[in-house]
Amino acid sequence: MTVILQKEIPPEMCGQTGLPGVAPAAADDWLRVDDAYAGQMAARADLLRTRRGDVLYLEEDARAAACEVLEAALAILPGLGFGIGADEAVCPDGRRVTLDRGDPLGTLGVLVQQDICLMQKRGDAHVLTGAVLCFPASWRLAEKAGRPLVTIHDPVPEYDAGLARRVQRLFDGVRVGRPLWRFNRLWYDDPALFQPRSAQEPRRIAPDSRAAPYIRSERQCIVRMPRTDVVVFSIHTFVVRG
Repeated sequence: MTVILQKEIPPEMCGQTGLPGVAPAAADDWLRVDDAYAGQMAARADLLRTRRGDVLYLEEDARAAACEVLEAALAILPGLGFGIGADEAVCPDGRRVTLDRGDPLGTLGVLVQQDICLMQKRGDAHVLTGAVLCFPASWRLAEKAGRPLVTIHDPVPEYDAGLARRVQRLFDGVRVGRPLWRFNRLWYDDPALFQPRSAQEPRRIAPDSRAAPYIRSERQCIVRMPRTDVVVFSIHTFVVRG
């Protein structure tokens, strides 16, 4: 197994991680490129090639939203060192990626480090209608696809009914052009980025965080798209030595 690590976690992600713990973000700051870009992108490309059904999900009704997210990302990427043409992108690691707009989440999956989840309002809840999730931290996309926001967090002990209502209000209230962000921090014995886990399986987090060799931290952004009103939940995964 190739171990892919960042040199450090960004300073703004080194404080307290209490839920939901959100703060405002700049309009385009839901996408970033860091020093692990090349390694992470090689892993993402391999997963999308060999385990696409495990890491990508898109309901047909969410296709327009996924296309909007791809176009929004393409508008940001030149500022992150990408060359964007009509049909091809040149990535910071030198790869040339065909911009397949018929496969919007698959294309995003080989362009950006962030996992992308599409949350669309149905009734009173936001539902996971699409995702490219190459680096799950102890959850499985197939078990969460098509489910409401509240039930997605079923296995998280801290996620009680009161917190669920607060998180739902965040998704309801986030405004176009004004993303929100938060982060978490977990301690793992295993540095692998792809760690799917069924809700019925034991967690793979180190039992004693003081002795764990790796810290895994996610920078999570909540972003509303203007045309389809989809809320994007982006996840940028950092793994460093503890």
